[in-house]
Amino acid sequence: MNQSNPINLTEWVNSYTNELYSWAFHKVSDVELAKDLVQDTFLAASEKISNFQGESSPKTWLFAILNHKIIDVYRKKVNKPVNLEFDSYSKFFNPDGGWKKGKQPDDWEEDETHLLDDADFHLILKKCLDALPEKWNTCVKLKYLAEKNGDEICQELNMTTTNYWQIIHRAKLQLRDCIDNNWFKK
Repeated sequence: MNQSNPINLTEWVNSYTNELYSWAFHKVSDVELAKDLVQDTFLAASEKISNFQGESSPKTWLFAILNHKIIDVYRKKVNKPVNLEFDSYSKFFNPDGGWKKGKQPDDWEEDETHLLDDADFHLILKKCLDALPEKWNTCVKLKYLAEKNGDEICQELNMTTTNYWQIIHRAKLQLRDCIDNNWFKK
């Protein structure tokens, strides 16, 4: 950046903190983690301020830093080992691959779209998502909430396609069971 227009990081903090926080919270659904990510973004920006050439807006540059920080969080979550009690195959299926007695999902109503507007259902869904192992939760949120495709998710989280689809399948089984037990059978 040229010296006639010096960078004022304090001005950037005042101008962009709220937008960065909103984006971070949207991506990680955790107030404290979102705050930490924004703080880390400004810290990284202050350390690398000499790299900012002004070819993009400060906002664009800060969002790029934040997005890299968010991806790092996802990668750390994905690399944590999964608790074996979440091995949904043994919970739902017999060794021969058939459904265990009483574990086959019940049919839901044909049209459940009205649930998208139900605040109580949202609480149950959040509870069920939060009960998933972090790796599973991250994959589900990226696929269904961030609407990313499988290849993008695999690249961001450094996982194989096979592992990704296995996680999605098991997470959907677990979510279905949790929603059944906490919403439909309540």
